[in-house]
Amino acid sequence: MMAALDLLGQRWMLRVIWELQLGQPLGFRELRRRTDQMSSSVLPDRLARLAEAGLVTIDEEGRYRLTELGNALGPALVPLRTWAVRWADTLPD
Repeated sequence: MMAALDLLGQRWMLRVIWELQLGQPLGFRELRRRTDQMSSSVLPDRLARLAEAGLVTIDEEGRYRLTELGNALGPALVPLRTWAVRWADTLPD
């Protein structure tokens, strides 16, 4: 559990997973655009770490996508998403 929290707790890691879980494989530029222009040095590092962990792969066209294991994170993140929405509703506008 601690290894998973260490991996997923790194800055931008969950954001990369979030963007890739939306379905289609994404190229580097599109992924960077969707992650609010994350540093061009940080994004490759995060992608490499996720690939090393078996959560992300790159296809023949150079696009990134989640592996089967990476996609399995989706249901695990649903309770966190539910909590985040509830929490956001308590914040002042």
